[in-house]
Amino acid sequence: MSGKNTKKEVFLNSNYVKENGLTYDDYASLNDDNRYELAGGRLELMSPAPSVTHQLVSSEIYKNITASCEADYIALYAPIDVILSSTEVRQPDLVLVDRKRMNILSRRGIEGAPDLVVEILSPSTLKRDKLDKLKTYAAFQISEYWIVDPEAGILEAYTLKEERYELTNIFQGTELVTSPIIPCISFTMAEILENIPKL
Repeated sequence: MSGKNTKKEVFLNSNYVKENGLTYDDYASLNDDNRYELAGGRLELMSPAPSVTHQLVSSEIYKNITASCEADYIALYAPIDVILSSTEVRQPDLVLVDRKRMNILSRRGIEGAPDLVVEILSPSTLKRDKLDKLKTYAAFQISEYWIVDPEAGILEAYTLKEERYELTNIFQGTELVTSPIIPCISFTMAEILENIPKL
């Protein structure tokens, strides 16, 4: 094939799609059971599936955030498409959107920058979460980004300063997790981890 259609063809291997220049429409038309993110017009396979510990940590953080923030914020968890542009679609582990900004919610997902995104580290996502997504989320003006390391029991909080993230705090143990942007947040990593069984 030649012309415009060649660019739209999807050729998968075990790690990524070889073709660049893909859009949300290409991403949405994929018809398989795998999960992907669209990063700069390139599909990235999200595998293997998150571990049980990863999912338990995600669930505990979600429960704690909704317990104190539900009146003012909508919390959503993966898989949910965060459509930042036609060529940038991410699936953070957790997302928080101010109820005053519900207009960014659609049938397709979240169309625009949420107020907070949370990524929970696993060995297969370490570089993607700490390097690639750090740059991407800042470029699309997401006000706050958390990276949670379940193994170390820490939460790194990054706040947007102009067009870059600044590491504003590292929370661990019984230190109260707070946000300069989202005042209702109030929990500790100790509270999260005490409900996670040792596997």
